[in-house]
Amino acid sequence: MVHSCGHEIPHDLSNRPADRRAGFARWLEARDCTDCWKAARDEDGAGKEEWLAAKRAAEQEAAVAWAKQFEMPQLEGTERARDWGARSRHQLMTGAHTALVVEGSWDEADWAALEEKARSVTRAGWWIDQRDAEGTDVLELLDAATETDRGTENPFR
Repeated sequence: MVHSCGHEIPHDLSNRPADRRAGFARWLEARDCTDCWKAARDEDGAGKEEWLAAKRAAEQEAAVAWAKQFEMPQLEGTERARDWGARSRHQLMTGAHTALVVEGSWDEADWAALEEKARSVTRAGWWIDQRDAEGTDVLELLDAATETDRGTENPFR
């Protein structure tokens, strides 16, 4: 596959589920190859910590803009947890939108209902805990987090 840097690198996608290979291939093609990515990172003169801080700042900025655009509530927790939770929520929800709406069969009405559930989960730690989940699992995760028939108040709010 040809990366955005122009290098052609073979990738074995056989370990990915068949329905996720095309999306992952598109993601890989939109990125520099590993060698170019490392070279660009090193050219900046930034060490790993500085590079990571810059990456986190860019992710945070994107998460804040996304939350404002889609009227997502401020998350609850420590400042560090709120920032991490906001990044996790943004990444999980954008991944879910791609998997369910763009590549899946959901329409905007289905997505709007999922967004409402997402707005009701305001504990930053919950979003952090779900950060490695697949986008296709978001509905099930939010359903579990927003169940009201447990007999107790939802601990994830």
